[in-house]
Amino acid sequence: MKLKDLCSYLDSAVPLSFQEGYDNSGLQVGLSEREITSAMITLDITEEVIDEAITHGCDVLVSHHPLIFNGIKSLTGKSFTERILFNAVKNDIAVYSAHTNLDVLSNGVSRKMAEKIGLEEISVLSPSEKLLLKLVTYIPESHLEAVRNALFEAGAGVIGNYDKCGFATSGTGSFRANEMTKPFRGEKGKIHFEKEIRFETILFSHLKEVVIKALLDAHPYEEVAYDLYSLENKNAEIGLGCIGKLHDPVSENDFLKFVSEVFDAKGVRYSKPKGKPVIKVALCGGSGSSLLNHAIGSGADVFLTADIKYHDFFKTENKILLVDIGHFESEKFSREILKDLIIKKFPKFAVRFSETNTNPINYF
Repeated sequence: MKLKDLCSYLDSAVPLSFQEGYDNSGLQVGLSEREITSAMITLDITEEVIDEAITHGCDVLVSHHPLIFNGIKSLTGKSFTERILFNAVKNDIAVYSAHTNLDVLSNGVSRKMAEKIGLEEISVLSPSEKLLLKLVTYIPESHLEAVRNALFEAGAGVIGNYDKCGFATSGTGSFRANEMTKPFRGEKGKIHFEKEIRFETILFSHLKEVVIKALLDAHPYEEVAYDLYSLENKNAEIGLGCIGKLHDPVSENDFLKFVSEVFDAKGVRYSKPKGKPVIKVALCGGSGSSLLNHAIGSGADVFLTADIKYHDFFKTENKILLVDIGHFESEKFSREILKDLIIKKFPKFAVRFSETNTNPINYF
């Protein structure tokens, strides 16, 4: 298949519009029309990972952390990133990354962490806002079903675990066609009144172009009237972090030992123990200190994350056990998410995990 086929699928499965403004997810290196045969999945892209891809004949690297974060004004090989870019281009290896957009997915990084430690009743810790649009359009009664179904097929109408959600009300629309038109109903130069249905539904912002195209293709009018409204609603399925419950309570010490083993964390840091059993756990893959207040407010016994600063440990005020297992350790299972996504869509496409340990932190 072509590189653009893989990228197009990942761009929709892990929507680029979900990424933070500072991020750089998506295709970073590679010609979209190029034929590809195999991919290697990695957390980070290093010079060693590029060498490994060359050895195994992999022509695509799919990573969680983007290779290019900041603007590049020259390619002289003086920096870590420039050397990797040179090597990737020289050996015709494409680079694709899914970073903060993978973090916020309902089946994203934090959810994978929660599953690894056996949490139940998992939900999003900090739901995302402003990812939803409302579409309102006006359809002649005879074409309601056709247009509505086309919108649903394009991905509109999904609210949580429900799909094909919409609302319809009857009314009368009016219009007058000029001499340049071919009106579906009515006569040129005369005002026409038509029994129409006001139909409204909801959609994710990244689906806007696809849904509007479906509307225009299925609607019988030459000029289709529709409105798009940006919604303030939080989305319960999309957002940062997760919260859930252990099947059985455990002591704080046993919990620390357990997560150290699950994530192979060699240097777990934690705040002063509360001396109470652990049952409710909040967590966030990667740098999750910004969610500490969310975790405390949720009533969690523990907040499990990474990259906690010294002064953040004081903020717990014995309200929660704050646990830092390391950035690499908390996100290492993101590779499984990416591999599963690709295999689900392209079951015959060769995908392998990188065997290179890309964690830049060593423990004495």
